[in-house]
Amino acid sequence: MNDIILGIESSCDDTSAAVIRDGVLLSNVVASQSVHEAYGGVVPELASRAHQQNIVPVVSEAIKRAGIDRHDLSAVAFTRGPGLMGSLLVGVSFAKGLALSLGIPTIDVNHLQAHVLAHFIKDDEERRQPTFPFLCLLVSGGNSQIIVVKDFDDMEVIGQTIDDAAGEAIDKCSKVMGLGYPGGPIIDKLARQGDATRFQFAKPHIPGYDYSFSGLKTSFLYSLRKWVADDPDFIEKNKADLAASLEKTIVDILMSKLLKAAKDLKIRQVAVAGGVSANTGLRDAFRDYSDKYGWEIYIPKFSYTTDNAAMVAITGYHKYLKGDFCDIAAPAYSRTTIK
Repeated sequence: MNDIILGIESSCDDTSAAVIRDGVLLSNVVASQSVHEAYGGVVPELASRAHQQNIVPVVSEAIKRAGIDRHDLSAVAFTRGPGLMGSLLVGVSFAKGLALSLGIPTIDVNHLQAHVLAHFIKDDEERRQPTFPFLCLLVSGGNSQIIVVKDFDDMEVIGQTIDDAAGEAIDKCSKVMGLGYPGGPIIDKLARQGDATRFQFAKPHIPGYDYSFSGLKTSFLYSLRKWVADDPDFIEKNKADLAASLEKTIVDILMSKLLKAAKDLKIRQVAVAGGVSANTGLRDAFRDYSDKYGWEIYIPKFSYTTDNAAMVAITGYHKYLKGDFCDIAAPAYSRTTIK
């Protein structure tokens, strides 16, 4: 067949390009940006400038590693949104320009949908793939959603955060503790050394399948202030237990709603996706729930949890098979959800 798709991802602070041939990943190149660490979060202007510097060498390297020529490409898939507008425009503009120069179609990809479809990436490792329908818990710095995945292009969000996302809560609590950015890997590492039952923080009571993490952040902050007022060295003395307790609270919140959805909809195939799916505590919870409730679970490879072009390319590949192409005039969008 030789349907060869180039995927381009630039929604936030990672510039990535990947090549997929007939559904099989040939290359996946990611250039990360360390400049944001000093600011405790992503600075949009700095991110877009870094994308401009990285996009050409990253795409060139992805094509080189795939062992193909750019003229072999069948289509160019790109993240159209959601994300930071300045960052998106770099990838969108480059993808359109490259496709026009080669006379091939463009395929726009929803970033959130791509995270879900990362489970269908085929590489040199044998992994089971979910069958439709399945539930997917999508958790990242900007999103916490429960999604019913009925097909590659048919997904329904049945629950989502009404305020902050799980990843955002972790990052902000890490910042309050003075641990640095990004908070996810730091909290994960510390939590492995701590007692998860040492501290209790507020859990929301939200009806249905929706999430809320703003109350948890407030509870964490106020508790910390009180403890630090009594002992200025409290955080340093207890940071492992604080991290473990915070992680456990967030994982409990996520899993309780996911369990409710799985029971109500009678779906036993359950997947997790997004940056927070790299968290050890969440992965362990998925395995525990699998044993306890008979779930068939799907946990992505670590390299496919964070933003990457492999997930964009595989999404583009399935859209290519259906002839679902994008008008060259289609603009980027900063906010949306899975339809």
